[in-house]
Amino acid sequence: MKLLFIHGWSVTHTDTYGELPEALLQSAPAALGLEIHHIHLGKYISFHDEVTLEDIARGFEQALKDEIGKQKFSCITHSTGGPVIRTWVDLKYGAKGKLDKLPLQHLIMLAPANHGSALAQLGKSRLGRMKAWWHGVEPGTKILNWLELGSKTQWALNMSWLAYGPARHNFFPFVFTGQDVDKKLYDHLNSYTGEKGSDGVIRVCAANMNYRYLKLRQNVQEVLQEQPLMHRLEIVQQSCRESQKTPLAVIPGASHSGDKMGIMKSVSVQNAGNKPVVDIIAKALQVKNEADYGIFTGEMADYSTAVQAGSGKYSMVIFYLHDDRGNDINDYDLLLLFGDTYDPDKFPSGFFIDRQRNSIDKNRLTYYVRSDKTAKFKDRPLGIRVVARPQAGFSYYTVGEFRSGQASINELITENMTTLVEIELKRHVDRNILQFHPLTMEREDFTDTELSGKQVP
Repeated sequence: MKLLFIHGWSVTHTDTYGELPEALLQSAPAALGLEIHHIHLGKYISFHDEVTLEDIARGFEQALKDEIGKQKFSCITHSTGGPVIRTWVDLKYGAKGKLDKLPLQHLIMLAPANHGSALAQLGKSRLGRMKAWWHGVEPGTKILNWLELGSKTQWALNMSWLAYGPARHNFFPFVFTGQDVDKKLYDHLNSYTGEKGSDGVIRVCAANMNYRYLKLRQNVQEVLQEQPLMHRLEIVQQSCRESQKTPLAVIPGASHSGDKMGIMKSVSVQNAGNKPVVDIIAKALQVKNEADYGIFTGEMADYSTAVQAGSGKYSMVIFYLHDDRGNDINDYDLLLLFGDTYDPDKFPSGFFIDRQRNSIDKNRLTYYVRSDKTAKFKDRPLGIRVVARPQAGFSYYTVGEFRSGQASINELITENMTTLVEIELKRHVDRNILQFHPLTMEREDFTDTELSGKQVP
């Protein structure tokens, strides 16, 4: 078996892999046929500002041709390495409908930033000072932009992957991640490094490849409220999609990085027997078909349930707002609503953890919530209210509100998962935005043109 390792972001030395490759050589069953000359350690440039994730994916394609040729292979990634390989899959095979030609068999992602990292918004200079995490290397700006929660390019990749059925093509992705924090790497100036439900860098729900998408569209024919004018947001028929079930294992005692608890770096030949991730990787590499994959998915779900027993469960909801003319909506307030009265103040205490707006794509907003707080309210509805601006003038928006009705909050916000919600509002244009003036009439100044109160179609 050809096995490639791909590291994470802002790495400058192949010692980042620790002894995980050697531990796998020692622990893997003979049936895998894993030998030292079959293993290759990747090294890519991510700390130069001009480099994009797609650039690295294209570089991977060339390096693959140079070293592996057309042979089948499997890949183990860490952190940003997961999105790098997923981008390559999409670029060269998925977007072209050629997954059946993909030479990659197993994609084992350790703590992958599939839905980004809350740390990315701190900015290049501040992250560069966090030497315990980033090895004292200035992070590349364009990679950092991709990693920011809800980024446009990240959204596009995840939307593309929703259409895939990897296991049907004998391609098997896996996500193994931790939810513990190495106190030695905790940054007291930044609470994200000690965030519950994360490994100090990546949230479990941000790593998870089990996620869903739905689109809400404003129906201006249905008025919910007159003052201020509010129209219903409705789920677009056929928009709801969910990813293929992907094995997720929450690894006990694992943090994102570091020699002591790092999910990859802390593994050694001597301690491999005490590191669950080694055995789980070996088992994942033995998956040969869709049936095996389904069984393994169920086993990892049970395993993670046991690991997370007694701890909080968290979820993310990423919103993308635009209007029906394709304009981004950047000036808005978005509220989650709860209960039969759809009240933003009725959520259980401790439900809201964090809200982060993308610094570049300002029409992207990410909520991080403790989803197990609503478990006992499984039949209660959920709502979303969007107040976009301007709310008056020759071009404006009305308030949009989604009410789930019979659908419960637990159907929309699921433990350990991310939900992508696209919201489309109607852009209203007043009829007096343009009028004709007969030549037979005296010419006039129209600076003070008044609103008609009527709209163009």
